[in-house]
Amino acid sequence: MSATLDLASALIEKPSVTPDDAGCQRLLANRLLPLGFGVEWFHCDKVSNVLFTHGQGEPSVWFLGHTDVVPSGPLEDWTSLPFKAEIRDDNLYGRGSADMKGAVAAMVTAVESVLCEAPDHAGQVGILLTSDEEGLAVDGIRQVAQILRQRDDAPAYCLVGEPSSQTRLGDVIRVGRRGSIHARLQVHGIQGHSAFPETLDNPIHHLAPFLEALTTKVWDQGDTDFPPTHCQITNFQAGTGAENVTPGQADVWFNFRNSPVSSAQEIRAGVEALLQQNGIHEFDLGWRVSGEPFHCKDGKLRAAVVEVVGQELDIQPEMNTGGGTSDGRFMAPLGTEVVELGLLNGSIHQVDEHVPTRDLEDLSRVYKQIIIKLLSS
Repeated sequence: MSATLDLASALIEKPSVTPDDAGCQRLLANRLLPLGFGVEWFHCDKVSNVLFTHGQGEPSVWFLGHTDVVPSGPLEDWTSLPFKAEIRDDNLYGRGSADMKGAVAAMVTAVESVLCEAPDHAGQVGILLTSDEEGLAVDGIRQVAQILRQRDDAPAYCLVGEPSSQTRLGDVIRVGRRGSIHARLQVHGIQGHSAFPETLDNPIHHLAPFLEALTTKVWDQGDTDFPPTHCQITNFQAGTGAENVTPGQADVWFNFRNSPVSSAQEIRAGVEALLQQNGIHEFDLGWRVSGEPFHCKDGKLRAAVVEVVGQELDIQPEMNTGGGTSDGRFMAPLGTEVVELGLLNGSIHQVDEHVPTRDLEDLSRVYKQIIIKLLSS
């Protein structure tokens, strides 16, 4: 097996479900420390964050990734065990193969190759990893970014290894992300017998027109870099379990993916206005902003990524701000240029998650050439 495939397989076999790193970062430390990398650990509650750096000064080029993965789900649904790396039909199977242990392995082998050829390189190369990306992302890069801000120690360039590619490696790079807002609404009513509507207040009846208004409202038109803001209902719970009893309360969760055109404050005000318009006055509304939208303008990192992808993979990548959130949202406000480039995302978070084996070494080669180009600029 290639060096990248071998390392990716070793990482997959560590069951690092958020927030447990399960020894992934220690494995990488044992590999990078003999090469002269400095290591700094940022432990926060149950989360492990680590920064590996080699060299100092500018330009500073860091990779950003995560070693945690989502749960596997029922084992019987998998063709092979989720935490047992297996190669079938030129694909590497296992939880995290695409999101994103394969990319982490490519980062490591890329910097190893750079150091083999240029041990006294200019500037600084870094790899920043967390075990809290797939969860609430409260104790991961969010916390590290605050420390970097206090120390005035943010890198000039940050290449995030999230699986950005759609049908072919390198066909899409992310140059920003939409914001993500989570809301939990509980509407209060009066429980009662369904035969006596005059004695009850059914919260489901209030919620039905509100939810239609919520999901059909045009929040904005987006802009040249971002699609329009949209809302999706993610959970709905109501009822006592009896078929002739109406509930006293109903709970609904919904999520916004917002463009910079609509702030979290404006969206919350819009939601509360819709509640009033639909006659909902007795409610509790919880609100959590898990990420603000960000967009990185054209710069040296973006130019290097586009050029190298074209040279090494013979493709002109599409640049967009699609997908979910990523930890790049915590680095961009530091003044760091952030671009995301990673493996195919078609099977992420699914049963039988996998990635083409050839893409692992190709990605490592691309990462290496991006480092070389930026360090020599």
